[in-house]
Amino acid sequence: MLEGLRVASQNWIGRAIMALVMGVIVISFAIWGVGDVFRGMTSQRLARVGGGEVSIDAYRNAYQNELRRIQQRMRRAITNEEAHQSGLDLQILERLITEVALDQEAGQLGLAMSDETVQRLLASEKVFQGADGKFDAMRFKQIANDAGFSERGFLADQKNAYLRKTLTDIVVAGVEPPKLMVEAIHRFRNESRTIEYFVLPPSLVGAAATPSDEELKKYFDEREQTFRAKEYRKLTTLVVSPSAIGKPDSVSAEEARKLYDEVKSKRYGTPEKRDVRQIVLKSDSEAEAALAKLKAGADFDALAAELKLNPKDINLGLVEQRDFGDAAVGAAVFALSAPGLTEPVHTAFGTVVSQVKSITPAVYNKTFEQAEPELRAEIAAQRATPEVRKLHELIEDQRASGKPLAEAAKAAGLETQVFEAVDDAGNDRSGKPIASLPSGPDLVKAAFASDIGVDNDTVATRDGGYVWYEVEGIEPARQKTFEEVKEAVADAMRSEAAQKALAAKADEVVAKLNAGQSIEEVAKELGLQVQRANDVKREARPDFNTNVIVQFFDVAPRNAGSVVVDNGRLVFFVRDSKTPVFDPNSIESKTIAQQLKPALNNDLLEQYVGGLEKALGVDINQRALQAATGAERDR
Repeated sequence: MLEGLRVASQNWIGRAIMALVMGVIVISFAIWGVGDVFRGMTSQRLARVGGGEVSIDAYRNAYQNELRRIQQRMRRAITNEEAHQSGLDLQILERLITEVALDQEAGQLGLAMSDETVQRLLASEKVFQGADGKFDAMRFKQIANDAGFSERGFLADQKNAYLRKTLTDIVVAGVEPPKLMVEAIHRFRNESRTIEYFVLPPSLVGAAATPSDEELKKYFDEREQTFRAKEYRKLTTLVVSPSAIGKPDSVSAEEARKLYDEVKSKRYGTPEKRDVRQIVLKSDSEAEAALAKLKAGADFDALAAELKLNPKDINLGLVEQRDFGDAAVGAAVFALSAPGLTEPVHTAFGTVVSQVKSITPAVYNKTFEQAEPELRAEIAAQRATPEVRKLHELIEDQRASGKPLAEAAKAAGLETQVFEAVDDAGNDRSGKPIASLPSGPDLVKAAFASDIGVDNDTVATRDGGYVWYEVEGIEPARQKTFEEVKEAVADAMRSEAAQKALAAKADEVVAKLNAGQSIEEVAKELGLQVQRANDVKREARPDFNTNVIVQFFDVAPRNAGSVVVDNGRLVFFVRDSKTPVFDPNSIESKTIAQQLKPALNNDLLEQYVGGLEKALGVDINQRALQAATGAERDR
C-alpha cells in the first residue's frame, strides 16, 4: 500500500488527491479520537488549580494507596461506595488540590531546597530507618515502590512536600492562642456549681387511664412504623482468634505475676506522686551553695525570694515521674526514699535543686489475684497467634474446595456457632443485644450486606483473629398487625401520658422555685427529700449523666429547672456558681494554650489555603472524579 501511495503522489493530480484525503483523516481524528494531542491531554486532567493540575493518574494512585492503608488498619475490604459515603474520595482530591496550590505559591516565593538537604532530611525520617536506627536503602526503595514512585520520582515528591511544610510553617510561625480564648476555656472547665435537687417519681401523678380500643387503634395508625418487625438473619459463624483458642490454664502464676508488675501502674491504679518544689540556678557552683543553705536550715521559699524567683515557677505541685521534662531531674526526685532535698542535677537550662515536700504512694484498684485471670488469658492469646495463622490457612483451603463452613470447621477440629435471629443492630427477637455475637457491629454490617449462599470474606476480630460467617436464612421486615402489638401500644400510650403529666408537674414546681419559694418547702409539700451536690463541673461524675449535667449549666444561678432521669423527673435549683481566678501563667493555662495551638494552626492554614485556591481558581471534572474512584460501577 505504501508503494501505491508513493507512485500515486508522483504527479500533481495524485498529490492533490492525497492532500485532500490526509486532510479529511486529520480532521476526523481531531474531532473523534486524538484531539487531546492538540488540546494538551485535558481528558487526563481531573482538576485545574491555577496554572497547575491534578491528573487522573495522580489522584487514582493517591486514592488507592489511602484505601489500601485503611483496609490494612480495618483488617477488611472497603468498597468504593463505603469510601464515597465516608467522604474519602473528596478528602483525597482536596488534599491534592491543596498540594498543587502550595507548590505554585512556593515557586512564586522562590522557595527552593537542594537535593543534598532532601537526602539528609529523608535519612533522618524514622520510617526509612532500620532496626539499628540508621538509614536503610532497601526500606526506602520498598516504600517508594509501594507508593508507585521511582527513587528519583520519590525524591522529587518529597522535596515538594518539604517545601510545602516550610511554607505552612512560615504561615503559622509565632501564632499563639488569644488570652481571651484560653480564659473562656478555663472558665468553662473550672466553673463549679452547687445543685439542690429532688426527683419526682412517676407515682406522684398516678397511673394513666386505660385507653379504649378506639384510642389504641388511632395511636397505632398514627405511629404504624414504630411497630414494625425488623429483618432477621440466621447466621452460622466460626471464630478463630488468639483469645478464642488460647489456653489460659497453660500459663504459670510466675508469668502472670511478671506481666502484672510491668503493667500495674498503667492499668490498675494511679502511680506514685510527689509534691515538688524546684530552684533552677545558672551554674553548678550556685546550686551547691543553695543546697548547702537549705541543708543548714534555710527556708525554701525564703531562698527563692532571695534569688528573685517567681513563687509560681518553683512550686510544681503533685507530679508523677513522667511529668518531668528532664528525665534526670525526675529520676533524682523519685530516688528519694522520704521527703527531702535532691543533689544538684545539671540540665540544658541550668542546674536544678529539688525539694520533695510529701509523697503520695501508688494506689492499685486490682490485686494480682484479682487481675490474674485476665493476665493469663492475655499471655495465652499472645502464644496462640501462630496457631491462628495455621488454622486460617487450613480453613481457607477447605472453603476453596467448596466445603460449607460447618464441614471446614470440623476438618480443623473446631465447631461453628449458629445464631437463629439477628437484626441489623445485633439484637435478638426480644430486642436485647446478643452478647456472644463475634466482632459485634462489624459482623452484623457484613452479614446484612451479604445474602444466602454467598462466599464471604472474613471479618477481623480486635485481637487479630478471623470470623467466618454464612447467611443461612433471611426473615424479611414486615408491618405487624394491630392485634399483634395491642399490648405494646397500650404500654406506649400509658408511658407517654405519664411522662406528659410528670413534665407538667415539674413545670409547676419549677415555677414555684423561680417565684422565690424555697426548695425545702416545695419538697416538704410533696413529701420528698432534698439532696445537695457540691462542686458540680462540666465533667463526668457517677451520680449524674451527661444530659443532666448539661441542664445544670443551662440554667442561670439562683434559678430552677428540670430534666428527665431514669426514675422520673429531676427538679433542681442552682444554689451558687463559682469560677476560680484566671491566671494566664499557671500550668493549667499553659496546657490549655498548648492544646489549642494545633486547632488554631489548622484553622489558620485552612483560611490561608482557601484564599490561595480562590485566587488561583479551581475547576473540577466531576465525571472524571466518578470514573477515577469507580463510584459509578459500585452504584
